[in-house]
Amino acid sequence: MSRFATKKIEEQKEIESLGKDYLLGHHDTIEYEYKSPKGLDEGVVRDISRRKGEPEWMLEKRLAALKIYEGKSVPEWGGDLSGIRFQDIHYYLKPKAESAKSWDDVPDKIKETFEKIGVPEAEREMLAGVKSQYDSEVVYGSLKKAL
Repeated sequence: MSRFATKKIEEQKEIESLGKDYLLGHHDTIEYEYKSPKGLDEGVVRDISRRKGEPEWMLEKRLAALKIYEGKSVPEWGGDLSGIRFQDIHYYLKPKAESAKSWDDVPDKIKETFEKIGVPEAEREMLAGVKSQYDSEVVYGSLKKAL
């Protein structure tokens, strides 16, 4: 076996081991400052945009995208999406935590989630200039002036 084949096997094993501790269906109990009503319609889109303080042009883009979305059927190619109840989803969730500038300021529950999904602390520390999103809001990060 060549050294390239050995390397390929090692990489494959590493890929297969990713997320072994993470079982589908994982969820945390997080307190939310706001939870949108279930489902997606014009009222929900307008509410989300208002809560985020978005400019009018962004709201118009969101509403145009909603019209396109509503005119589409669920794709039949690829994975089976028939079990997803799209009208049973909260499309905007705002955790009670404010956006933190340092990892130490991130609430423990959110840190635990990053650990569970396999984002090690060393990797997070190297992600200078990156924002981390939890549900619908950025919970951690700062951007460098020059990247």
